[in-house]
Amino acid sequence: MTYVVVENCIKCKYMDCVEVCPVDCFYEGENMLVIHPDECIDCGVCEPECPAEAIKPDTESGLDQWLKLNAEYAKSWPNITVKRDPPADAKEHDGEAGKLDKYFSPNPGQGD
Repeated sequence: MTYVVVENCIKCKYMDCVEVCPVDCFYEGENMLVIHPDECIDCGVCEPECPAEAIKPDTESGLDQWLKLNAEYAKSWPNITVKRDPPADAKEHDGEAGKLDKYFSPNPGQGD
């Protein structure tokens, strides 16, 4: 089992989760984070830290698309272990539907 970053992270990109991760398995894209499924140790400490509730255990149904996306981009995006400020408009996008189609960017973030 692993944890998965899902759609609500897009354009919110809160980073509270990265500083509590004991194995540094978060990777940063331009407008979201992902978890490397082979590095995650299923400790669960990140899930309650996410203000956008965008981290889910992969045992929840309907997350196959997100598990695939996390695995794919964790291979090419830079590792992130330090919390930075979220985007200025993060609260405006929290809970917005359809963010994958509207806003997802395959571009990497800056990482550490």
